Amino acid sequence: MKRVVVGLSGGVDSSVAALLLLQQGYDVIGIFMKNWHDQSVLSTDECPWEEDSKDALLVAEKLGIPFQTFDFSKEYKERIVDYMFFEYERGRTPNPDILCNREIKFDIFLKAAVKLGADYVATGHYCQKGEKSIDGEKFYTLLAGADKSKDQSYFLCQISQEQLSKALFPIGHLQKSEVRNIAKEAGLITASKKDSQGLCFIGKVSLPIFLQKQLMQKQGEIIEIDDNTSFVKKNEFNCFDDLSHYFKFDHGLISNEIVSSLEKCSKTIRYLKTEGKNVGTHTGAHFFTIGQRKGLQVGGKPEPLFVLQTDTVNNIIYVGQGQNHNGLLSNCLKMSFDNINFIIPQQEIKCNSYIKVQSRIRYRQPLQESVLIKTNNCYYLWFFNNQRGITPSQFAAWYIDNQLWGSGIIE
Repeated sequence: MKRVVVGLSGGVDSSVAALLLLQQGYDVIGIFMKNWHDQSVLSTDECPWEEDSKDALLVAEKLGIPFQTFDFSKEYKERIVDYMFFEYERGRTPNPDILCNREIKFDIFLKAAVKLGADYVATGHYCQKGEKSIDGEKFYTLLAGADKSKDQSYFLCQISQEQLSKALFPIGHLQKSEVRNIAKEAGLITASKKDSQGLCFIGKVSLPIFLQKQLMQKQGEIIEIDDNTSFVKKNEFNCFDDLSHYFKFDHGLISNEIVSSLEKCSKTIRYLKTEGKNVGTHTGAHFFTIGQRKGLQVGGKPEPLFVLQTDTVNNIIYVGQGQNHNGLLSNCLKMSFDNINFIIPQQEIKCNSYIKVQSRIRYRQPLQESVLIKTNNCYYLWFFNNQRGITPSQFAAWYIDNQLWGSGIIE
């Protein structure tokens, strides 16, 4: 009998995952991961990890499976929290959920599960696992969940082939409504429980309070940039050439001219104080992110203000009116080789070539028609349509058909 260790989060999805594995004849063990101790950063109107742990225990008792709590708070701080602080301090916006899957759930947790004799680990993610043969060798693929409104494959975009080989996603073929019905019929306490919106296995976190644990408040200026100024700067520093006429054909290879054009297109606009006007103050540029609307506390404008750029060196936030401000729009991003991950390494493309893909730069964003390009120095992701709020340190993930091929960190 194959043994599976299930990460019971105290929610309905992981509860049903454990139930289905039992019904399929697996030897199931439930584990709750304790990743955080400091309750002062948790929102009081959401379930903290203590309540989730109790619900996970009640589910395990109902299913009649062994249950343990693993304390990974030290590893979580070192691998996730410290990295978050480092990136926010630089004016970048990391994605802790993707890092948690790569560094905790499918690394630290997986290794602990193997010590318990596990053949697999399972989670309640809405994604699916498939198989593919390349040159006679079997590989595992990561596929989108059947419930397109809940598809969580994006959160797993950095896991490796080895990690995926040990993973099971028992509810990936189901709709959310079906999962809740299964839980209700089984009498699970989590059947009607509200979905968690917090960090993995922690709970709902107040990000400003969380960041203020280490990053100091410091008053700075909010500078408004008008739309025309951004348009002029984009025209000066970025490339307005429409490359769709080139990429609509399957050339497969790229020229030095195209590489030069992509480099211009992917450059980030940098503003100067003299190019805008002071409209208010803030408590720290590192507390804000590109595209953010809430928290600026500047009113009286025809359209809402959105963050266009954060300058953490000079502690300045640059903002613009309207979600379609030119300063928010771009159709190209750059990624270094350091954090590129192809789930099947054999599917990585060759230098100075490209493939057409569908991509997203944030969770739940509809997939966008795009082109993945590899040069001698980096990767580019070029979109046929402008993207709003491309944010450094976030992950771009690309798909072909229903399969997630890979991902990289946006520079």
